[in-house]
Amino acid sequence: MNRTKVDDHVAMAELPTTGSIFQVSWPVRTGDIHTDKQLRLDAIARYLQDAGFDNLVDRGAMDTHPLWMVRRTVIDVLEPVIWPDRVHLQRWCSGLSNKWCSMRVRIRSDSGGLIETEAFWINIDPKTGMPATISEKFTAALASTAVDEHLHWRRWIDPDTDDYADSPFPLRSSDFDPFDHVNNAIYWQPVEDALPEKLRSEPFRAILEYTQPVKRGEQVSVRTGTNTLHIDAGGEARASARWFALTSNHSNQG
Repeated sequence: MNRTKVDDHVAMAELPTTGSIFQVSWPVRTGDIHTDKQLRLDAIARYLQDAGFDNLVDRGAMDTHPLWMVRRTVIDVLEPVIWPDRVHLQRWCSGLSNKWCSMRVRIRSDSGGLIETEAFWINIDPKTGMPATISEKFTAALASTAVDEHLHWRRWIDPDTDDYADSPFPLRSSDFDPFDHVNNAIYWQPVEDALPEKLRSEPFRAILEYTQPVKRGEQVSVRTGTNTLHIDAGGEARASARWFALTSNHSNQG
């Protein structure tokens, strides 16, 4: 089903007062920031990966649920995180089905930075590579904070008729994960390049949807439009992104 016009503008679920909420903190490093010292989108994506891994370890679920695939990540930069600072992440489930879930991560910094994120994660069977049912024990923790227990997948970014500028996107060996796929955070690098400076000076939302992984040896290019881009390989879009300014309704999340 195609996205509706309101899908990509919907406000994220608020932080629950009870239930399973994982928390972790660490300092912002110089490798995470722009020249203006603001935390980059690709660094935020890595933070989400690291928090997810730490969350699995904390729950003792590395043996039962070791492999997850992200289909979409939404990042709302409400107040930028500025180096040097320390970030505090709170991670919880906002939506749930039997094989996938949406995970919220709120990132706050000691100096007032605030970034809200939500990612759509699919549980994968390591043997078959296919979506797998989440165990009853794991589901109980997720359900303790979920506001949507009938979560469905629907694309938010469709092919459009925007005028695109096509440019190559060379990959390095350090961009690949143990499965010989490009790491999810790498897809955010061309998005970071495409963001207008004016947009970065106000609250904004950036969305990235993953369709198929980019594998080692493939030739990759980026088609960039006004507020949308597609990362292509093998003649098809492997990931798509969109970005726009946020209204006060989103900016007032507390």
